[in-house]
Amino acid sequence: MSIHFRHKRSVLAASVLMPLVLATACGGDDGSAGGADGGGGEVELTLAHSYTEQQPQHRCGAQVIADEIAAADVGVTVEIYPNSQLGGDADRIQSVVSGDVDIDIQGASALGAVYEPMSVVDAAYAFEDGEHLARFFDSEASDELTQGFQDATGVGVLGAWSAGARQFTANEPIREPADLEGLRMRFPNSEQYLMNARALGADPTEVAYEELYLALQQGIVDGQENPIVNIDAQNLGEVQEYLSMSSHQENSNLVIAGPGVEELSDEQREALDAAVDAAVEQVPQCVEEDEQRILDEWTSGGAFEVVEDVDTDAFRERVEPYLRENFSDEQLAVYEAIRGSAE
Repeated sequence: MSIHFRHKRSVLAASVLMPLVLATACGGDDGSAGGADGGGGEVELTLAHSYTEQQPQHRCGAQVIADEIAAADVGVTVEIYPNSQLGGDADRIQSVVSGDVDIDIQGASALGAVYEPMSVVDAAYAFEDGEHLARFFDSEASDELTQGFQDATGVGVLGAWSAGARQFTANEPIREPADLEGLRMRFPNSEQYLMNARALGADPTEVAYEELYLALQQGIVDGQENPIVNIDAQNLGEVQEYLSMSSHQENSNLVIAGPGVEELSDEQREALDAAVDAAVEQVPQCVEEDEQRILDEWTSGGAFEVVEDVDTDAFRERVEPYLRENFSDEQLAVYEAIRGSAE
């Protein structure tokens, strides 16, 4: 069975969670924890991600999931491992597949490494905004994508949110595609991000996120793109002058979990499902509040000159035909499903 959001099923389907049971209470004469028939024992799940404890993905995402499950009092606890403590994105995906990590928060491009069509979620201007991304994953339009991902990996998608739109920074304003000419723009090292760069008209340069500040400071790259919360976390206002509000990509986060719900009862699965739903609701609001606070600080403190008059229509007109020409048939089907879900 496939897994989606809570309103699309009465209970979490039996193929979505992969509890690495660190603690189980005996249930029944054979000493095993109860399964999906409602006799679940005490279970501890691991939840991993790459974000700091100050970022919205942790505060309003992972922590909300853990708190909501604890409040449900159904015998399930969630232990969070932030800051890539359990490995980088690629390692953690494999850990979910193998059962060493139960739940993970990943970007779609990272998941594209194990199921290529998923990376299309991170295509430039695929979504109108964060609400569109949430609506897509909360509807039947995403069924083929999430089912294909689960069939290929054994891992299900419990929920998805946008962690903010990605914006350009540089030492000169970027208002239209022509402004990217001659600039060495840092993009993440993934096929979809590099395709986005070329579609937008940029000359992409791959630099590790951890090395980005130094690369900008030393002039190895001229600019970069990231969500506002990431730009702030990296203090890029110290080495860049302009923030251009291109909003060219919604920064996706997917909450994923693997198979093996035998250790969870129906009640426990429903509690986990509801906890993820709560996080899906709260993260975008937290991101919006953080972004507004950061923008106010930048505007008043002069960290960036914020460029609002970006010609996003010009970027969109360039991007869509490029993507359609370069996507595989399978990727194009996902793109069409996303665009078809726009209102």
